[in-house]
Amino acid sequence: MTRVRLILIGLWAVLLGSSPAEGQVDPWEFEVLPYATEQSGTVELESNNAVIANGHSRGGNGTAAGTFRSQSMWYNADELTYGLTDRIETAAYLTFAQPGGHGFWWAGNKFHLRGMLFKHSRLPVDLGWYAALEWHKTPQFDNADLILELKPIFEKDLGSLSLVANPVFEKVLLGSGHDQGFAFGYRNGVYFKWSEWFAPGVEFYGGVGLIDDNEPLTRQQHYIFPVIQGELLGGLEYSVGPGSGLTRGSDHVIMKFNVAIERYVVAIFGPSSHPHRLD
Repeated sequence: MTRVRLILIGLWAVLLGSSPAEGQVDPWEFEVLPYATEQSGTVELESNNAVIANGHSRGGNGTAAGTFRSQSMWYNADELTYGLTDRIETAAYLTFAQPGGHGFWWAGNKFHLRGMLFKHSRLPVDLGWYAALEWHKTPQFDNADLILELKPIFEKDLGSLSLVANPVFEKVLLGSGHDQGFAFGYRNGVYFKWSEWFAPGVEFYGGVGLIDDNEPLTRQQHYIFPVIQGELLGGLEYSVGPGSGLTRGSDHVIMKFNVAIERYVVAIFGPSSHPHRLD
């Protein structure tokens, strides 16, 4: 079993196109972002959730970066996204957590800008960009107060099959580790669009430490999630699936369930050039 896990990690590192690197795995966002952004004037409300069914008994291990343990933790991120233009969106998050036996806590805030670089299919691979600032409640949920997160977005559609890669670069700006360089991680996915409401896929999440000082493999986090996602009646989008940790440093079993709904409200910078996508 250990050999199989190592092979899976190695294969995904090759697919990623660079050597693996860390970024603290973000348990509030088990989500692979596509190339497409929200259209101008569209608002999306999203709730990302993850429950650690089998984790670690001490803080600072697995998905728990602070003093609370990961075992039985429920992570919840509530996100409001707005399409500034047809190619740029902005979003604000409130993050919460319910550690086992410790009630419901506010865990921090996050803000992001995300955009598309070129029109769809203009290049062989669709390219996007993402920049975010994260504030964490310390020391309960992290030992770093403020983190900068940067990631390019790559997507390739092959008929009904979609390949999406989100390499993650993180830099601590305030708190423990602010004098260190960038860490690197990944959030990647492969999906088959069977229908509008049902698209099975596999997602991969992980990170291994600073780019210039990788953690030993046993302390790294790597996860694989078989998922189903789609859009139900009323425009409710969902993404659900169980995750398995592939290393000793990972939590063993995680269940993610994300839901979102979007509606056109008003376009601040003029009407969308794709009104058919806003119904």
